[in-house]
Amino acid sequence: MTTIYDIAKLANVSAMTVSKVINNTGSISEKTKAKVRRVMEELNYVPNQMARGLVTQQTRLLFLLITDITNPFYTTLARGAEDAARKYGYRLLFGNSDESLEKESGYLDTILGARADGVLFSPAGDRSLPHLQKLRKQKIPFVLLDREVPGMDCDVVLGDSKEGAKLLINHLAERGHRRIALINGSSEISSARLRAQGYAEAHKLNDLELNEDYVLETDYTSHQDLRVMSGWLDRLSPRPTAILACNNILASEAIETIRAKGLKVPDDISVVCFDDLGYMSRISPFLTVIAQQAYEIGYLGTQLLIERIQDKDGQRPWKKLILPVELISRSSVADISGQG
Repeated sequence: MTTIYDIAKLANVSAMTVSKVINNTGSISEKTKAKVRRVMEELNYVPNQMARGLVTQQTRLLFLLITDITNPFYTTLARGAEDAARKYGYRLLFGNSDESLEKESGYLDTILGARADGVLFSPAGDRSLPHLQKLRKQKIPFVLLDREVPGMDCDVVLGDSKEGAKLLINHLAERGHRRIALINGSSEISSARLRAQGYAEAHKLNDLELNEDYVLETDYTSHQDLRVMSGWLDRLSPRPTAILACNNILASEAIETIRAKGLKVPDDISVVCFDDLGYMSRISPFLTVIAQQAYEIGYLGTQLLIERIQDKDGQRPWKKLILPVELISRSSVADISGQG
């Protein structure tokens, strides 16, 4: 394994000089820096980030903790975060909590062990507060993405969940739908609460009856027990003419459940949701969706995190960025306004 002593010998400088070049410390001429870096490249030398961090108090590592890597929303978010990290000279590690507080806690130990400079965090829910408090106690900067946690003041970047739900309900109401069901995530998740609020507010604005039986609370992860969704739909009488699914995974499962009953989308039940289904939406665009700026959430969140890392005095005020959403109308909604 190549060491700084090997580099020093070939570059004809001291090991201390090599160390200063690697860590960008001390007063070294540009000519000497160029010579040392050239030798490092020739030897394919990769600096030990842990050892370097002990000197600079920075590892140039960021950690992204998301809740469901199978969801195209988070895949796109991660792409934005990685692009921003690379642009500013950081490397990005990531973990997937599967909406599990236990897994989230395990990743927290990994983050602390890796001496990450900062964390991009999509929390499992409100009960993630102790995990955030632990990061704060260890003086590790973090930015929340897509979700907030009550009781924690920090930088946050999210899409406008409440407005998105209102836009979808308005879209359905304009096409004659008056019995609109909601399949949502847990009420312990801030985005789910905001979408439920938007659903309720839009019902009032459109003079629609708000029926609690038409609301199913589940969780956002994939591989749900479809029998629960199927049984819920069977109990609804009269049957809803439309369903708002609060993410793309729930939407695909709702469509699967509807089709298993011999019904059609949108002829029998229309379906709308938050976020597209990744590449499938390019191949066969079908779902009417609220498109969130997933890439920008990841990119801007990383920028905020790096700014927070560089704010040694801790004087910057907390920032909350709520990015606008866009309604994309497709063929998963039937126009029943002409029906009596």
